[in-house]
Amino acid sequence: MDLRQLEYFLAVVEHGGVHRAAAALHVAQPSLSQSLRRLERDLQTDLFHRVGRGLVLAPAGEALVGPARQVLRSLGSAYDAVREVRDLEAGRIDVASLADLSADPAAIWVAQFRVENPRVSARIEERGGVPQVADLVASGECEVGVSVLPHPRDGLVHERLLTQHFVLVAPPGTDGGFSDAVRLADLDGVPLVLGERHATTREWIEGSLRAADVEPLVSVEVPQRGAVLPMVLNGGGAAIVPLRLALDALLRDAVVRELVPPLRREIGVIYRLGPLTAATEAFLDFTRDRVRSWERAVERRMATGLGRVQATAAIDLAVRRRQRTTFADRSPVARIPSRTPTE
Repeated sequence: MDLRQLEYFLAVVEHGGVHRAAAALHVAQPSLSQSLRRLERDLQTDLFHRVGRGLVLAPAGEALVGPARQVLRSLGSAYDAVREVRDLEAGRIDVASLADLSADPAAIWVAQFRVENPRVSARIEERGGVPQVADLVASGECEVGVSVLPHPRDGLVHERLLTQHFVLVAPPGTDGGFSDAVRLADLDGVPLVLGERHATTREWIEGSLRAADVEPLVSVEVPQRGAVLPMVLNGGGAAIVPLRLALDALLRDAVVRELVPPLRREIGVIYRLGPLTAATEAFLDFTRDRVRSWERAVERRMATGLGRVQATAAIDLAVRRRQRTTFADRSPVARIPSRTPTE
């Protein structure tokens, strides 16, 4: 067994056949087929079932996928380590994220890291459930996952990074209908805008309301999470969303209120036991530092007497002002070489 055989094997798995894999790798199809047969002879077992003119993974092939990905990733890590010594922060990060967390915090963390490390490329894979995020990490397809915690999965490390706070967002002009802090019990009969059914966050919100003896009144159900706040801002109903996302609605005059008792959950990262690639390790160190800095800043503002919404909004405003200057000088977009217009 050699690395090229593993590379060819994974290409067939990922592209769904020998012909497409050969085209993607720019190799002759007979050469790729011979390599697969040699690998099967070395392992003394079939990795694929030949069905008609196609291939279907055999049990032994399914067992090989994860270890093969990890071997190639480790080799890539060795090359990355050398490049990163030479080029500082080069490499790639592959992040699996619970779909409900991809906009906040996963996308925010990755974007902030890219500003500081523009030579690092990134990919975020969304999945609808916690087990599916774990599968991406456990299989080696992604090195780190962003998920709700605790995360009971053998062979994976889970590390808490922050507490995600949820608030009520209502249409502009509806201030008089809500006190400064809204009790969950007072949401009985309030029309709500919720995301798609069976999504992790929706099930958690509905469960929290029912625990407070409130049967959620679903006035609007939207298939895309990004449609929840536009629906609220245009009067379609109220919604319960993460505080960081609610700040955008606050800028457009939405009513944002804290909830009593607080709705919050622990968010963190999961990764496999053992060494990580240098780029991913740097990403985790950077994110840990940024999260701690954010939470300390919010706590300092709250210590002056501000509520969590007001304190977070103040920090967010300060960050956005600082980013305008930072991005002008340091964003990867600002570093694109200028081009002389052609005549």
